[in-house]
Amino acid sequence: MTITANKYLGKDLYFVAVKLFLEDKDGKLFIFKDRFGEWDLPGGRLRTNEFNKSLKAVIDRKVKEELGSAVKCKINKPIVFMRHQRIEFSTKERVRIFAIGYQAKYLSGKIKLSSDHLKSEWVNLENFKPEKYFEGGWLKGVKDYIKIRNNLSKSNKSF
Repeated sequence: MTITANKYLGKDLYFVAVKLFLEDKDGKLFIFKDRFGEWDLPGGRLRTNEFNKSLKAVIDRKVKEELGSAVKCKINKPIVFMRHQRIEFSTKERVRIFAIGYQAKYLSGKIKLSSDHLKSEWVNLENFKPEKYFEGGWLKGVKDYIKIRNNLSKSNKSF
């Protein structure tokens, strides 16, 4: 049985997702474009069978699916929380997503994009214009990440 938001005491329902702010050794951020033409960060929604799994296990699954099994990265603590809404491509219905954004360092391995992703870029955060790539909650999340990252850099703190 599916519970809809309108029937559930007027409360909204969200998908839960994990996203990675994956930086290389030069501080460049990895982004990619999906088959629907949307720019995104690595990661995605939890599956129904992952309710009792750690978020780290979900991240590991998404990295393997989206970037390939050879990619190794160090996952740090959550750094940004995002709320995003979009039209679900399969149902044409509006969905809302609550995402936990983790800072991560790319360590090694050749990135092999999944068939769901068309292209990728490593962007320099010093001059990156996220509004040219992202919208909605993802845009706000990327801007928040850049601001937090810059504040940490100014105070000589590292992730």
